[in-house]
Formats: sequence, structure tokens, C-alpha cells
Amino acid sequence: MNDNWLLMGDIPDRAARLWKDRPALVFQGARWTHGEFADDVQRVAKGLIALGVEHGDHVAVWMTNRPEWLQLMYAIPRVGACIVPLNTRYRTDDVAYTVVQSESKFLIALDRSGPIDYGEMLEAALPQLDEGGHLRQIVMMGEQLQNSISWETMLHQGTQVSDEQLHSRSAQVSVEDRMMLAYTSGTTGHPKGVIHCHKPVRNTYERAMLLGHNRNDVHLSYLPLFHAYGFSEVAMMVALTGGSQVLFDVFEPDQVLDAVEEEGGTVLHGFDSHWADLIREQQQRERDVTSLRVGTLPAGMESTVPIARQVQDIFCPTTSGFGMSETWAFIASSHVTNTLEQRTEASGYPMYGIEFEVRDLDQGHVLGENEQGALYVRGYTVTSGYWGKPEATAEVLDDDGWLDTGDVALLRPDGHVVFIGRHKDMLKVGGENVSPAEVEGYLLEVEGVEEIAVVGYPDDRLVEVPVAFVVSSTDLSAEALIERCRGKIASFKIPRHIIFIDEMPSTPSGKIRKIELREWALQKI
Repeated sequence: MNDNWLLMGDIPDRAARLWKDRPALVFQGARWTHGEFADDVQRVAKGLIALGVEHGDHVAVWMTNRPEWLQLMYAIPRVGACIVPLNTRYRTDDVAYTVVQSESKFLIALDRSGPIDYGEMLEAALPQLDEGGHLRQIVMMGEQLQNSISWETMLHQGTQVSDEQLHSRSAQVSVEDRMMLAYTSGTTGHPKGVIHCHKPVRNTYERAMLLGHNRNDVHLSYLPLFHAYGFSEVAMMVALTGGSQVLFDVFEPDQVLDAVEEEGGTVLHGFDSHWADLIREQQQRERDVTSLRVGTLPAGMESTVPIARQVQDIFCPTTSGFGMSETWAFIASSHVTNTLEQRTEASGYPMYGIEFEVRDLDQGHVLGENEQGALYVRGYTVTSGYWGKPEATAEVLDDDGWLDTGDVALLRPDGHVVFIGRHKDMLKVGGENVSPAEVEGYLLEVEGVEEIAVVGYPDDRLVEVPVAFVVSSTDLSAEALIERCRGKIASFKIPRHIIFIDEMPSTPSGKIRKIELREWALQKI
């Protein structure tokens, strides 16, 4: 069953065998080689067995980026269990819902990060967790809760587990076993648990070879590990290729760029929002970033193009890509040898074993090249469904394995896919379809516009009209921005209102929470 498949839990031992004494991890001044990191993963795996974690159990993890998170992402699947990463922006009801809905039997959490008291929130969530009836044990790092056990106690108990016991447990793991429940970012409604087995490991490894990642690379690891992007494209990528990562508990652009200079960083990652922050920081205080070799920047939407173009000049070449929780992180990818236009204005070429179709939004028939429609994906990385939600699964996944991504896209003659936006983000203004990304990209060219997001606002005559939220670095006026559009883009695309804000509300993965902006628009207009 496991022939030719690399299992998630086997990755650290493979790295230790190939690159034992090479650097693997830097975190707040502490350093690990690949051999030392693999030893830590083994200790954690034994601790999980001692804790009572069985094959098939779900283990929730709620903590900011730290070495223990990296150890758990391998140790949990190594013992045949399934990791349930929890969003660090969850609060009491969020975490209670997700732990209960995922039927997690174990929860491993950090007590606090800066001003955020996770322990206090867990204490408040305990009645809901108890009522859910699945959770058996909480392991806390730092201050303890009533009836929790400490991380150190778990590791100590694990010393009673022999190498043979761990090997026996690991030998039972199949590539088809549940490896992860990846809960969606939750920009709308309750998050859903996306089921993934071990097969997507191959997709990440193949992309590592495609992009030339190797043991000489130093990745800057600031994307949240609970998100597929940080989990797959940074943390896994490092262990699969023998490189090293400088791990940050939170994203602070100044610290990231300082580390590039100090550690000789070679690879940066992130959405356009991350890169925009890095650009601003570099412009305020220039660092030596000549060690940078390549970056990843999912592009395609018109709103991402200006930032993507700037990155090439200020930092390094970037490759684009497309992915989502339901499909895995990057099921399409460009290559560093692709043209600048392909890398900054498209979303990559389908990876091996992945098929794309673009279908008519209304009739459902397959469209030709350069025709916008609903994007469907099929392949070995696609989820088998949403945990405990058969109706929601049936809505997006058909009997032939095609997943309705909920995205609008087109396939170009050169084979690259272009991500245009979400179905639900498309505005219907007086019968005309309006892509918010198109308007955003146009206004991002205005000097002083740092970030922009366009959402719909109810209108009696036109059903809805565009409204733009803008983060500005200069004294721009709303009228000046609207005037910039007049005579240049169709009148129905021009924002009826401009609302200036200090900061965009966003998910931890960097995606702007447009549902929140729609609510703000209703309050402010």
C-alpha cells in the first residue's frame, strides 16, 4: 500500500539519514540540525503513545509557530493519528466548535502568546468541550489548566515507550490514513474540516524538485503553520530538501528582513499582503537581501500584479501558484524560467496528477481557452471530503472526483491557469458582472494606495454597487480616487463609496476578510 509513497511521519528520519549534521531550524537563537530535530520528533511521538493516542485518533494543536509545532506535525501522523491544526485567531467559541466538531480526543496548546491568553480561553471553553464528549486530555505548554498535564510530563512519560513500540506503531500507518483535518480559514460561516491523507506529501516533494530547493537554502518561516501554505511550502519543504528554516512565532517584517541579512536567507514566501509589508519595511530601512534566490507569491488576480512586479526588483524572482485547503497548497506552480508575465500575472501550470476544467457558471459545460468560468479540480491531492459534513461534501465533490473550488478562473493557451476571484466575491451591478480584483488592481496603481479591497453594497436599483476600502500612506481623497476611474473603466465598475481605514481585517493566512468589510460598509454608509 505504501510503495513509492513517503509518509508524513517518516520525513524527519529521512532528513536525518541524508543530512544529519546540517542545519535544520533556528528559533529565537536556538539551533537544531536535522539529526537533532529527528530525535526530538521521536521523543514527542513516544510521548503521544504514552498519553494514550491511538491509531486514527484526532489530535488538535493550538499554538503559534514554534519548534514544538514542527515536532507535532510529524510525530502525530507517525503514530497513525491525525493532526487538527487550530487557527491562532480562534477565540473561545471558535476553538470549542472546532475541537468538538473534529471529534478531537487530545488537545495540545500553548498557554499564551504575547497579550493573547489561550489558557484563559480554553478554561472558558471547557464546558462546551466537556459537553462535546470526545476530548480526553489537554496538554499545556506553560501554565496549566485544571486536569491538564504539562508538555514536559508527556515527554517524560514517553521515556517508558521503547523504540520497538514506536516502530511497531509506525509500521501500521498507511498512506490512505487520515493525516490532517485542515479547517478552512472561515471567512464565511463555520470552518469545515478538510480531510487529507499522506498522499499530498508527494506533491510538495515534486514541487521542491521543480523549484530547485536544496540543502543550501535558508527559508524564512513566518507563515502560520496551521495554514496549508506554511505547513507545506515552508516547513515540509525544508525537511524534504535538507534546507533550514528560520522560524518566527508571528510575522514581523522588520525581523524577517533582519534575519535575511543575518542568516543569509534564500527563500521568502507569502501572499501579496505579506510581500507588501516586506516592501514597505525594506524601503524604510534597506537591508542586504542579495542572498535571496527565489520566493513564492500566488498571483493571477489583477490586484496582485503591482506588488508581484515590485518584488522582482526589490527582492528576487518569484514563482506563482494556486491551491486551497481542499486541494493542497500549490497544485499549480510556475517555474523560475517562466517569463515575468507568467510568474506575476498567472497562477501556475498544473502539477503532475492534477487536472483543471473551467466550466460555464450557469450551464456547467466545459469552456475553452481564455474563457472565464467556474474552476474544477481533480487529482490525488484533492480532499476526500469534509469531516462530519456529507451534505457539504456532496455540494462540492462529484462522483467522478471533480471538486468545485468555488473560484472563477480561466485557462490560457500556454497552459497556465489564472485565478480571478471567488464566485461569491463577484459583484452583480445592474446585471453586469464586476470582478473586485480588476478594480482593486486598477486603483492600486494610484500613488499612496497601499491596500485596497472592493466589496458589494446593497442598492435598490442596481442590486449592489462597488464600495472600496483603502489603506493609504498619503492624504488621498475619496473624490480623487473616484475621478481616477471616470472615463477609464466602465461606470458600473467605479466604486460608489471610498472608505479609508488604518488596517485591513484579514485571516491569519493573509486573506482579507471581505465578509467583515461588507458589515463595515453597512454600518458606515
